[in-house]
Amino acid sequence: MIRRLSGKAFGGAALSLLFFVLYYLYLWLVVDLRLIYHGGGAILDFPVFYRGWEFFHKSAFSPGGLVEYVSAFLGQFFYIWWTGTLVATVQAWLLWLCIGSIVRIAGGRRLRLVCFAASILLLILYAGYIYPFGIAMNLLVAFGFVRLYMGTTSKKRPTDLLVFLALSIILYVIVGGAYLLFAMVCGIYELFLRRRPALGITFLLSSPIVAYIVSVSVFNVSVIDVFNDFMLHFEKGDVTNTTKMMAVYTLYLLLPLMMVGLGLAELLRKGKSMSPEATKESGQSPLGRFIAWSAGKAAAMFAPLLAILAGVLVTCFCHDARIKTIIAVDYYASNKMWRQVLEASTQYPSNKFVNHSVNRALYHTGRLADNMFAYEQQPDALRLSTEGANLMVLWKLFDTYIDLGQINLAEFYLVFCMDIYGERPIILKWRALVNMAKGNLGTAHVCLGALSKTLFDAGWAKGYLAKIERDPNLSTDEEVQRLRSVMPAIDRDFKSINENIFLDLLAKNRRNRMAFEYLMAFYLLTGQFDKFAGNLYRLDDFDYARIPRVYEEAILFYNYTRKTRVELHGREISPESQERFDNFVKVFIDQYGENKALAFNELARDYGDSYLFYSVYGRSGTKK
Repeated sequence: MIRRLSGKAFGGAALSLLFFVLYYLYLWLVVDLRLIYHGGGAILDFPVFYRGWEFFHKSAFSPGGLVEYVSAFLGQFFYIWWTGTLVATVQAWLLWLCIGSIVRIAGGRRLRLVCFAASILLLILYAGYIYPFGIAMNLLVAFGFVRLYMGTTSKKRPTDLLVFLALSIILYVIVGGAYLLFAMVCGIYELFLRRRPALGITFLLSSPIVAYIVSVSVFNVSVIDVFNDFMLHFEKGDVTNTTKMMAVYTLYLLLPLMMVGLGLAELLRKGKSMSPEATKESGQSPLGRFIAWSAGKAAAMFAPLLAILAGVLVTCFCHDARIKTIIAVDYYASNKMWRQVLEASTQYPSNKFVNHSVNRALYHTGRLADNMFAYEQQPDALRLSTEGANLMVLWKLFDTYIDLGQINLAEFYLVFCMDIYGERPIILKWRALVNMAKGNLGTAHVCLGALSKTLFDAGWAKGYLAKIERDPNLSTDEEVQRLRSVMPAIDRDFKSINENIFLDLLAKNRRNRMAFEYLMAFYLLTGQFDKFAGNLYRLDDFDYARIPRVYEEAILFYNYTRKTRVELHGREISPESQERFDNFVKVFIDQYGENKALAFNELARDYGDSYLFYSVYGRSGTKK
């Protein structure tokens, strides 16, 4: 008998282990928690963490501050691929362990499958690129105190109320508003399962009183803040999808609902066992008892396997590949991993934020003027208009403006983003760089000082602090000197920048190649051929061995449609581009009589990556 039980226990443990191994692999290989750390403008509430007593004192000495501090610290490990995944998996495992222990004590041994629900709900949130780690940490601590209460109290002890109050005070200090879950679960436990209704109701009614007394007497918090802390809310509106919001609410209410269900089942069982009919039917047949026993054992044995299947089904439908692509492309662009930007963009090429980063990658790989129409193009994506923009536009623009050298615009959007996203290391880093380029060493020093207290960017910050100490002008720093050499002196109205973004840069430094190529791309995307042709003389300011292919196609198209000749300033159209243009005209005009619908497939196949195709159809015909 002992061997049989141990074998079943081992089988259940092995399947549970398999569940969390698969959980780890899914977070690592499919979700990639580094993207949640990065945010990419899509995640608003990722926590800030600084080393040192000042930040600890500010964070920890408030209701719930201690758990927030620990959660923020552990959340920073999302920066590293495998450590963040390990931290998130261990947290989900501990939550499963804690809920399982509580349910087992409450008499719900057959609810092993439901105990996996919290971990699966967390997986749903991660798969939707929401940061639930802080929420889960509050739940874990609150449920841990529930388990502590259940293990240290008994129906025979008259001191249970004192134990509850002592644990309540400690827990409220640690987790703040999440303490309500502890009071709720303990109250339900006493009310339904231990059948001590007076004590259970006392627990439920005393929770706001305990919170009020501790907050006012210890933390000097206002009454409004105390009761607002009990409300389930999302810090900065991060959750907008209804399905994802429901997952968060279900995560909070899972254990209380399970306890209510167990309590009602216990009341029904007790009531049924006391009826005369039940007394007569209690002599169940051996076959019936065997079937019931077998069903219970099978449920216990295969609950982890069913949880695995449920997890697979849920995650297949809940993984948000669209937002993953947007954040991943931004992550690679921020880290100047241009090849990865182009590879990742193929998953969602029509998104304007993806397209914006693709054009940066094409420029930095020397392909923008030759291959930009091999990728999806949208006129608004190149410069991302801020009129009626969502927050991601602001996030994307500061990086691009630093690249271009538009320092004042970059600083404007960095300050804006810091108000929205908080003191993210990437924002502090670029604000420090921008202010060093502008010579504002005071502001740069503040940003570098904060950055030097972070976990992963402290070395970069300390290096620049040492440079400033040795050479306040940073005369030997290549990036700072590059920015100073290209930053324009003119401040434009932020609502009417258009091509002035690039023209101002070229007025300051005519050899700003990125500004030139972006200007020409802007004219081509918006159909401003006269302005495009009028700026071809700028080719002489750069080391182009030939006229870039896209420019050649635009020149040929311009010549053909305007019946004129563009001045090439001593340069010539290559025979390859001339032949390609002649063949395009032959197919489109001679073969299909300018019928765009009929000619589409053939032109898309052979010329979809050309400006010729874009000029006719207003879109690219191929994505590579």
